Amino acid sequence: MRCLCVDITQRVPEFQHIRMEHVAVTFAQARLRVNHGLQAKLTPLRFQDGSLVTTRRGSEWAIQRCFLGGVELLYILTFYLPRFQEQTYIEKLITVMHELYHIGPRFDGDIRRLPGHYHVHSHSQKEFDKQMEVLARNYLRNGAPDHLHGFLQFNFDQLVERHGRVVGMKAPIPKLLPLPKRA
Repeated sequence: MRCLCVDITQRVPEFQHIRMEHVAVTFAQARLRVNHGLQAKLTPLRFQDGSLVTTRRGSEWAIQRCFLGGVELLYILTFYLPRFQEQTYIEKLITVMHELYHIGPRFDGDIRRLPGHYHVHSHSQKEFDKQMEVLARNYLRNGAPDHLHGFLQFNFDQLVERHGRVVGMKAPIPKLLPLPKRA
């Protein structure tokens, strides 16, 4: 998944602001083996405009900072297994594009905020995902190496059968930490 995401960020202009060394690619186990529900999520490790601190209900909060190999992470990209692998091939690519698109264009640890009331997916997640399908199909048309996305053609059980197991990094979601009140 990491290699696929790196290639996407190099080939797709809409993602060239992303520096994957600052993005952890992880997995979490889906509680139920059903096709509906959360497939993946992006966790930003900064608040609006890349701030390390936010105010909520009159209190200041910070988020735990995360490092991997001495590099500070700005985002955690999590795929829910086996649920993610049970989607169709194109749905999996759309999901990857969908989550990468949430990474803010300033790459400051904040999400991309779209205009209007529905700042995460615009007014329609269905329309948002149609745009992501266009990006996914363009990626495939423009020379995406099969060895980086070919595994998406298989469901979870087929991957286990072919490779013996599916491995990945698990990471807890960082906690919000209350800051002491200032005098």
